[in-house]
Amino acid sequence: MLSGIGIYGVVSYSVRQRRREMGIRIALGAPASTVRGWIFRWGLTMASMGIIIGVVVAPQLDNAAEALLFGVAPGDFVTLVAVGVLMLVVTAAACVLPAVRATRVDPVEALRGY
Repeated sequence: MLSGIGIYGVVSYSVRQRRREMGIRIALGAPASTVRGWIFRWGLTMASMGIIIGVVVAPQLDNAAEALLFGVAPGDFVTLVAVGVLMLVVTAAACVLPAVRATRVDPVEALRGY
């Protein structure tokens, strides 16, 4: 739950920062599905990079984390895969609201800022 809220915050902030860019793209005729796809691709790419880094670093931290794990062996491949897939699903769910919000940007208002 905490990671979902954090991912939502990062994606929402990033979309808010690029609001003008998206407004210009919409003004130039980009369909809403393209804008939503861009946000989902960005979010899932970031999550995938985090998962890859986590899978590489996790075996090296097995000894330090062993005292914190209860009922799970350090380096358990099934657990790593399950958590990775769960994080991708959480990231996709966290991207929904910012993606919908990005498609509702008024192009006139986005251009007015320049």
